[in-house]
Amino acid sequence: MASTSPIEAVVATPREGKFNKNAARRVRVAGKIPAVVYGAGQDSVAVAVDPKVITRILHSESGHNTIFDLNVEGAAVVKAMIVDWQHEPIKGKLLHIDLKRIAMDKMMRVSVPIQLTGIASGVKTQGGILEHVLREVEIECLPSDIPSHLDVDVSNLALNESIHVSDLPHSGSIKFMGDEHATVALVTAIREEAVAEDAAAATTAAEPEVAKKGKTDAPAAAPAADAKKK
Repeated sequence: MASTSPIEAVVATPREGKFNKNAARRVRVAGKIPAVVYGAGQDSVAVAVDPKVITRILHSESGHNTIFDLNVEGAAVVKAMIVDWQHEPIKGKLLHIDLKRIAMDKMMRVSVPIQLTGIASGVKTQGGILEHVLREVEIECLPSDIPSHLDVDVSNLALNESIHVSDLPHSGSIKFMGDEHATVALVTAIREEAVAEDAAAATTAAEPEVAKKGKTDAPAAAPAADAKKK
C-alpha cells in the first residue's frame, strides 16, 4: 500500500564557492546540512537543507522511499526522494544527504521493508521459532505506487515450513526483482538449537578438567625418572 501521509516540502538553498570539509562544516554550524540534488537529466546542484525536515521524512512510515516536493531556490519545484545519507557515528546527527529528482511517469527500482504479521502456528502449537530471513525486497514500479512496506501473514506457517518472495502480495503495479524463491521467513525447531548449545557447553566444561589432569600427572613422573638415573 502506497503511503498517502502528507509530507512538507523540502526547501533547499544553493551553495556557492568551494565544496570542501571546511565549507560543509560552516553549513552545519549555520544549522543546515549539505546536500546534492541530481537526476532527471539535469545538472547536479549543491544545496543546504534543514536537517529537522529530512529527519522527519526518514522517520515517516515510508522512510527514505518518501516522495516529496523539493523547492530549490531559483528553480522550479520538483518531486524528489532521499537516496543516500550519512550520520555522525557518535551522536547520530545527519552530516550529508543525496536527493534525486523523480519523474513520476517513469518506472524506478526501490527496496521496501517486509513486515510479518500474525503468530505462526508452528510457534504457537508446535514449539518452533520464527526466523525473519529477508527483511527488504527490491521492486520496480511507478513512484506513485511505491508501498511503505509489504505485509505477509505468517499465521498458517507450520513447523519446518517457509514463506518465499513468490508468496508476498503481488499486483500488476509492482514487479519483484531478483529470485522469487528466496526465503522470507521460516519456522524451525528449538530442539535443534538446544542440542547444539548443550553439546558446546559440555565440550567447554570438559576442557579445564583435561588441562588440570595433565598438569597433575607431569610432576609425578619426574621422581621416577630421577630414580632411574641413579
